[in-house]
Amino acid sequence: MRALTLDIEVTRGDIVESVHRVHAAVVGPDEALLAAARDAGFVTMWRSCAKFFQVMPFLASGGFDALGWGPEELALACASHGGEPEHLAVAARMLTSLGLDEGDLACGPHEPLSSRGAKLWRESGAVLTRLHNNCSGKHAAMLARAKTAGWSLHGYEGADHPVQRDALGEVSAWTGVPLDDMPIGVDGCGVAVMALPLERMALAYARWARAIAAEEPVPTRIATAVRAHPQLLGGTERFDTLLLQETDGAIIAKVGAEGVHSVAVPSLGLGLALKVEDGALRAQHAAVLVALQQLQVLPSELPPRLAEFVRKGIRNTRGAVVGELRPVAAV
Repeated sequence: MRALTLDIEVTRGDIVESVHRVHAAVVGPDEALLAAARDAGFVTMWRSCAKFFQVMPFLASGGFDALGWGPEELALACASHGGEPEHLAVAARMLTSLGLDEGDLACGPHEPLSSRGAKLWRESGAVLTRLHNNCSGKHAAMLARAKTAGWSLHGYEGADHPVQRDALGEVSAWTGVPLDDMPIGVDGCGVAVMALPLERMALAYARWARAIAAEEPVPTRIATAVRAHPQLLGGTERFDTLLLQETDGAIIAKVGAEGVHSVAVPSLGLGLALKVEDGALRAQHAAVLVALQQLQVLPSELPPRLAEFVRKGIRNTRGAVVGELRPVAAV
């Protein structure tokens, strides 16, 4: 098994001021652990990395197609979007088709996550709504799952609701972790979230990667949707969108809060899951790219839009570069 070095450091002048420790697991097409950084068994909440699996029961039920929804709705259901006008429009359209509105979403409002989304929102003078929540597409899809199945919409976000039981069951099937062994919490958006070892997260993404390569219907539909609409998955200049665009869809990544990220490489049947121990987003994206470079999935010389995540100048309030974010290991 290969040992990866994924820690990220931040300098100020010639001094290393901070170090972000990174744990990771990489699983290959034979479902064996191929590589790891620090503790591959590190247990943490999977957060939004689970979205690809949470939507699968809805697709398999036929309810998604009964609504006449298409790739845009599917991409947004999997998204941690940037709150840009395109994202809000699709989320609103999903709710309208259900006869619902943004007040039916269990998630709360927050400022758009993309700089473009935040700028457009500030300039518009509009009130923040639940549509701006980066998980509004997932919530709209979960409401749709409940409605098309004839289940109560009330409490659809709770761990005991059939929508969440189905989603948790799907995660259990792909990760191989029994539900009774899966600690459950509440995600930032209010939906039930599960804790898993990194190696089981990586296993699920490796299985999904193989299923995409084999053109299995449900996994392939999800991959096709996000490849066709990368802007909906994240947003302008957001990491998951850029990685899809810069690799022509060869690498599908999904961000999670608190330093969690998961990646599928369908052509290699490869799954990667990592956790920045202190939850720092500034180290998270760099660690994903460094891992993919060390695995020789990405070249040592990255496209400029990706390279900016790996080595980034630290600026003071006057805009002067006073340090650098960089990987501890040479790549």
